[in-house]
Amino acid sequence: MRVSSSTPLRRSGRSGGPGRLGPLPWIGPAVLLILLVVVWPVYEMVRTSFLRISVSGFVRGSAGLDKYRKLFDESALPSVLVSTVVWTVVVVGLTMLVSLALAQLFNQRFPGRRVTRWALIAPWAASVLMTAIGFKWMLDRTAGVLNTLMADLGLIDGPRDWLGDPSTAWPWMMFVAVFVSLPFTTYTLLAGLQTVPGEVYEAAKVDGAGTAQTYWRITLPLLRPAFLVGVVINLINVFNSFPVIWGMTRGGPDSDTATTTVFMYQLKSSDIGESAAMSVVNFALVLVMVVLFLKVSRWNKEES
Repeated sequence: MRVSSSTPLRRSGRSGGPGRLGPLPWIGPAVLLILLVVVWPVYEMVRTSFLRISVSGFVRGSAGLDKYRKLFDESALPSVLVSTVVWTVVVVGLTMLVSLALAQLFNQRFPGRRVTRWALIAPWAASVLMTAIGFKWMLDRTAGVLNTLMADLGLIDGPRDWLGDPSTAWPWMMFVAVFVSLPFTTYTLLAGLQTVPGEVYEAAKVDGAGTAQTYWRITLPLLRPAFLVGVVINLINVFNSFPVIWGMTRGGPDSDTATTTVFMYQLKSSDIGESAAMSVVNFALVLVMVVLFLKVSRWNKEES
């Protein structure tokens, strides 16, 4: 029996099960992961900052804003905030400058380029805490190789406590922080450099542009997206840096070499609620810092 072409085909009253969900099966796991890993810890952090919690971890009731008042009454907080700003600006600034130079170098062809690229991955592959402890041993007052070497060369009269004095501890910690930050930033900038078309440089050369003019007018503007990614990621990582400082000085003596992240951990041993309040302040500072930077750098605006 032949079916007439004019006979309408019957459609099922139900559409396909997975089709009704749309993109939810694909984005659902990612949304769930964000809720569990980001949103829920932030909620617990804020909630804890309003509670009175004993050192053993038992909740003793609501504390209202008492923990925030106690935090802002801490005599060490102003110096810790200043140290955090200096630490972040210096480490991020030096990291970006050195990474830009290394990216330019690795973008050139020279013998051993592959080996040097691999070597740069070493600080990234190693544990940050392990690297910090390694430098701590090297700078040890009694058994450190640096004191031994400098004494043998006659550069110092006796062993120095490099990490016991904030004036020498900060430069060394900044050096280690830059050292472990270089791989990611360098490869980010290198990837940006390799996306610049060679035809652009050829056109600039035909137009008579010099090397410096080409670099400032072509290379840096086209490298801007990669540069901004490197700066933002470094701002967040360096501001929240904990392993380098804790592994080398534990923020001591007292809180003289502590940033807000380390100071938050130091407060945990005496008052968990106050430590949570410091965490909330830290979280707010990171958000403000990143938003201000993106606004100043005009992240969403095209170059005119």
